[in-house]
Amino acid sequence: MAEPLLLLDRRAGAGLVAQLVAALRRDILDGRLRAGDPMPSTRGLARELAIARSTVVAAYEQLAGEGYLELRQGAATRVAELEPRTAQAPAAESDASAAPAAASPVARIPLADLSPGVPSTARLDERAWRAAWRAAAAHPPSWSPPPLGVPALRAAIAEHLRSARGVHCSPEDVVVAAGTSEALALVARALVALRGEAVRIGVEDPGYPAGRRALERHGATPVPLPLADGGLELAALERALQRRGRGRLHAVMVTPSHQYPLGGRLPVADRLALLELAAHADAFVVEDDYDSEFRHTGAPLPALASLDGGERVVLVGSFSKVLTPWLRLGYLVLPAHAGLRAAVATARAELDTPVAGPVQLAVADYLDRGALRRHIAATRREYTHRRRLVQDALGDLDPERARLTAIDGGLHAVLELPDRAAERALVARLAEEGVIVAPLAQYAVGGDRGAGPAGVVLGYAGVGDLALAAALERIRAALERGRVSD
Repeated sequence: MAEPLLLLDRRAGAGLVAQLVAALRRDILDGRLRAGDPMPSTRGLARELAIARSTVVAAYEQLAGEGYLELRQGAATRVAELEPRTAQAPAAESDASAAPAAASPVARIPLADLSPGVPSTARLDERAWRAAWRAAAAHPPSWSPPPLGVPALRAAIAEHLRSARGVHCSPEDVVVAAGTSEALALVARALVALRGEAVRIGVEDPGYPAGRRALERHGATPVPLPLADGGLELAALERALQRRGRGRLHAVMVTPSHQYPLGGRLPVADRLALLELAAHADAFVVEDDYDSEFRHTGAPLPALASLDGGERVVLVGSFSKVLTPWLRLGYLVLPAHAGLRAAVATARAELDTPVAGPVQLAVADYLDRGALRRHIAATRREYTHRRRLVQDALGDLDPERARLTAIDGGLHAVLELPDRAAERALVARLAEEGVIVAPLAQYAVGGDRGAGPAGVVLGYAGVGDLALAAALERIRAALERGRVSD
């Protein structure tokens, strides 16, 4: 390995961290430092440069967030592989946000797959991850996990929600599921059994297509509700809740912390108003606390479940975005409604237990070690950096051609376009150039003729900096060549 060329000027206007980052980045891009090369230890480099070790640590962390270095606990820091991805990322679990747009034959090996819903696992604490699986393997085999979940995992989830989201629940309130879609299947079956009639559940439009399909498959009818400012329109919800007879709503499913896919969030006043409307109509609220862990601007808002007092909010969560969809692991937090709890328990027994016991034990151990909390903190910094790259590349586009939105939180951004024709054309053109994005039409209840704005959704979490930068250049070039048309 070549030694890095590092010359720091203490009299320069730029701080030492910025100078060190720039020098190391240059050496990596110039090939002086190659993929896989071990970096000097932070203590050794600090001693050599006569600077504080904290300066080197900060520089390494920034470069890791930018994708230039790989930080592994208990192992040497190494130069990351900077080649663009040459194959699509593994598909997220079936309840993940959306399937990739179909690529043309020219782009079967994309430069960058920006399909939404793919998180980064580059900052995974491998030592804690391996230790968790070793601990799970040390447990003697059992006949099958308890129907509602392994007690250790239910307790770990309850503690995680208390510390991360201010949701005070007991392990007995938690039901383990195989991701968000399977959790919604439990809710749908339970409501059908509880109400004894055709169950209608209000859903955001545009919204989460896999969630709508899960509700339909298990006997519920999704009822589309429009959005305002990227979040659920409460006036429309109120009108829907006032219907009686066959048209009444039995529940409403919302993503209040980061509406998917448009990115809005409900203010606290609107959250309280939503709960009051639901209480007056004797309807349940299914809260998908999607992307609440990744706020890039503004303070996190309280979960509906923390404002409800445990009466009618069913909280749905998943480890797909905060950790990896590879686990196919999610959960429900049930309110104190005895009838609903009994119906969910029956539905769980009918559908059997789909999450293997060792998986549940391993994730419980991982949470108990505090590894998930540290992982979220590390990936939050990484995603904030990638969001800045998206803003820098696309934030100043001509608003008549495209407008960048949905970037206050989460793992994706939205480019709103003038109409569906522009949407179709941009998706097709980018696919030909090796950039995969998702059309907003696939989130609308009516598909290509559905409600909501036209545009594309691009995920920026699961792709390296260089591939992301190249993809953003191609997106900008496609938009600046003129109005995209069929």
